Amino acid sequence: MDKIDLKLLKTIQDGIPIVSEPFKHIAKEVGLSETDVLARVHNMAKEGVIRRFGASIGHRAIGITANAMCTWNVPDEKVEELGAIMAGFPEVTHCYERPRYPDWNYNLFTMVHAYSREECEKIAKEISLATGIKDYSILFSEREFKKTGVRL
Repeated sequence: MDKIDLKLLKTIQDGIPIVSEPFKHIAKEVGLSETDVLARVHNMAKEGVIRRFGASIGHRAIGITANAMCTWNVPDEKVEELGAIMAGFPEVTHCYERPRYPDWNYNLFTMVHAYSREECEKIAKEISLATGIKDYSILFSEREFKKTGVRL
């Protein structure tokens, strides 16, 4: 990745313009040809710099207002296997392994989004049934102060 790639990423990180030829518009902005922009974006995706290129939906705007961090006590030797199952649920947007602490025995965290708290609880039960993990806790969001993706 060079300075031009970095400039291109900074230009597109908040979205591409909604015009008939967005990459031509971006090319003008960064001083490249449209072909070069497309080639660089493709190359960054191939190298894993860009993991995905797609639309981001404002979930609160469409009524998905219940958010729950589900914390799971998963045997360490099963984290990889069960983490993959949990991450496979479409309602799970984040799935992380985190360290255990003396007063906090949960090591796998999933973020669940739904239309209601009851629906979040139902999804957590489904995850529990699919994985066999019965020791979990659900932490509901009360208020959102900030939400952004990673910025360069």
